Amino acid sequence: MTLKVTDVERFWINVPFRERVRTWNELLVAKWGVIEIVRVTTDADGVVGFGETLVHYTWQQVTDEAIARVIGTNPAQHLADDSLGAGLQMALYDAVGQALGVPMHALLGDPQVRDWCPISWWNTKMPPALLADEARDAVAEGYRAHKIKARPWFDVREQVAAISAATPDNYLIDIDWNGMLRTPSEALPVLRDLDRWPKVGLFESPIRQDDVIGHARLRPHSPRPLAEHFRKDLFPLWMRDDSIDSFVVFGAGVSGMMQQGHLAAGFNKTFWLQVVGSGITTAFTLHLGAVLTNATWPMVTGMNTLADDLIVDPIEIRDGLARTPQGPGLGVTIDEDALERYRVDTSAVPPLPRRILRFDLGDGRRRYFTDMTQLWRDCREDRNTPVQPVNAQLSVFDDDGSADFDAVHEQVTVTPAWSQDLPSRSRLRSADSSPTA
Repeated sequence: MTLKVTDVERFWINVPFRERVRTWNELLVAKWGVIEIVRVTTDADGVVGFGETLVHYTWQQVTDEAIARVIGTNPAQHLADDSLGAGLQMALYDAVGQALGVPMHALLGDPQVRDWCPISWWNTKMPPALLADEARDAVAEGYRAHKIKARPWFDVREQVAAISAATPDNYLIDIDWNGMLRTPSEALPVLRDLDRWPKVGLFESPIRQDDVIGHARLRPHSPRPLAEHFRKDLFPLWMRDDSIDSFVVFGAGVSGMMQQGHLAAGFNKTFWLQVVGSGITTAFTLHLGAVLTNATWPMVTGMNTLADDLIVDPIEIRDGLARTPQGPGLGVTIDEDALERYRVDTSAVPPLPRRILRFDLGDGRRRYFTDMTQLWRDCREDRNTPVQPVNAQLSVFDDDGSADFDAVHEQVTVTPAWSQDLPSRSRLRSADSSPTA
């Protein structure tokens, strides 16, 4: 049969986060809600492919040039082209699979090895009590794995203890520091401390990614497997030293992720797929997981943080596994009513309220910031705080229009401040607390 792309439509939507995680997601990943939908129309009756691109968080955006390249051609000839951009490549696989009557994974060139793929709930930096609530929801929705972001401004021990108390024995907690533990000598006491909780699965990026000597030093002493984001330039060094146990396969299109998965498997290393998006992207990722032999750690798509999965029938998740869609193409029906409901006229991230972040170090000291980027730099690059202080917590104060808020915000905008450096008269009021310095 012949098949030809006759039209490619793009438009933006902004999907809200679930209310419990909204404030915490907004601090650093507010951009994840801004999605470009790609709809590919073909000359075959009823064959319309869909894909999505997280505009501000993707391996490749869809360009006008990429669209011009595919219009008037057979979409099958472009499937391996990662340069098309996330949403367009996804939509082409959807269209070709529909036209041939086969699921996307049948087009990937590798035999299917599993019908159900391990999948993980995901949360960004959040207080322990909220993470416990999230874990309860995860269990109720069929998940048995949870990837959390660990940072100095929350006590990771309290976070793990709270999640552990709220979940069954077969629940897995994977912890990602994004290099925040900085060096092996700073990281190892924290990693050993976390060995007290049997539900802890692996440690992702405890030290800086490019510290290959540090990885070689750390791995023999780590009580749990070490994981890193796949990097083609560092992979030979990690394998030479056998210093990484598992990988995050991410940041590339279909061909790139298949290549990463094959390289990891060639050295008998496990990995998980990490492609962020709604139910559309989750379906796409499940097809990759269905054929990649060593994709045995729970995949991460962040679908659970969105208020809508954008598909008519939810992906079946049971006992920690997600069922790979068996229908043609992506195998899911897009909820076009939802697409219209969330449609917006700009890809810009909506403005957020002015905020002040208060980092309580757990020893009586308090440090103030105006945004997460400033806080991140202070902790990781400038090293002005301990890597993982006990009893640490972060409080968020929204702009309440008061002179007190203005005074603190003005001073902290210039540089982070300790409590004693703030205007003495200033008091901040959070939504659930009395005024506090």
